[in-house]
Amino acid sequence: MERKYVEFRLGPSDISAVRFGVSPGYELLQAVRVLMRPRSAQLQQGWFRTVQKRTRSEEFRLLAVLCGVEGYMPDFLTSTPSYLMTPEEKLDRLRQVPSERLRFDLQNLALRSTGNRRHEIKALMSSPDSARRAIAHAWQSVWELLLAPFWPQMIRLLRADVALRARRNSGAGLAQMAATLHSTISWADEAVRVQTPSHEAIVDCNGHGLMLVPSVMMSTSICSVLTESPAQPTIFYPALGVSETWYKDGPDGLDALTALLGQARAHLILELQQPLTTSECAALTGIAVSTASHHLSVLRHADLVRSRREGVRVLHTRTPLGEALAEIQ
Repeated sequence: MERKYVEFRLGPSDISAVRFGVSPGYELLQAVRVLMRPRSAQLQQGWFRTVQKRTRSEEFRLLAVLCGVEGYMPDFLTSTPSYLMTPEEKLDRLRQVPSERLRFDLQNLALRSTGNRRHEIKALMSSPDSARRAIAHAWQSVWELLLAPFWPQMIRLLRADVALRARRNSGAGLAQMAATLHSTISWADEAVRVQTPSHEAIVDCNGHGLMLVPSVMMSTSICSVLTESPAQPTIFYPALGVSETWYKDGPDGLDALTALLGQARAHLILELQQPLTTSECAALTGIAVSTASHHLSVLRHADLVRSRREGVRVLHTRTPLGEALAEIQ
């Protein structure tokens, strides 16, 4: 069988704009797919047995219609990931999707659908305002049932993956880092190539860069991509460290660190898996920038955090002592 590839061509400005993100929207739709076809994701079997009775709702059925068991999903449900993306932010973006974008993506989905599914999608297209409200409501309802209880475990896995990839990129370069993302991803001639089951495309990133997004819920056998404007060129790949028991609470290292350092400083130590600005630290831990700056100063004097200036920004990282302390987690 002839192999098919999507090729993301990177110019000099794109290479400097390759970055990582997380996507609550993508995770939720992949979770819906697992529940429709559980045998396709062996590492999700424990999670599946925990939540399988939570799918008997009209909201779940609507998301199932939109994502199907495989293939294309409407880009507005998964696009614009960012490292600091929260479920609340994704829900807010869904509520503000422009009608033209919603119609465009649903039209793409209708062209790839048949029978009753196509009929339902066309009905959504006929009233974009009602469709937007229904989709946002379904997303919120299904998120609360399927992934909200497990999001703390998921975000730890996702950020740990990003931290490792960022270190590899810094130490070995983009080409070697990209080649370790997945067996279907390779680097050649200033381009990242992704082997796909059926889709072929050449995407010139045109200075927009490339977004790399790890996923806990997707199958470990394939990767998926976003290629059509206005979506940011994006590759979704399976996150490292996902095991059959990923969904369970592990030893509560946060409690141990909190007892030692206090809640805010414990959170900062755990979040500093890669260089972060003071503002990013504040956003991740839910505290004011001035408060984050104070706590970072205390951690720096204790030799747990190192800070360096990079242009107008100050970046904070864990020291070896801070890394050792974070291993409690």
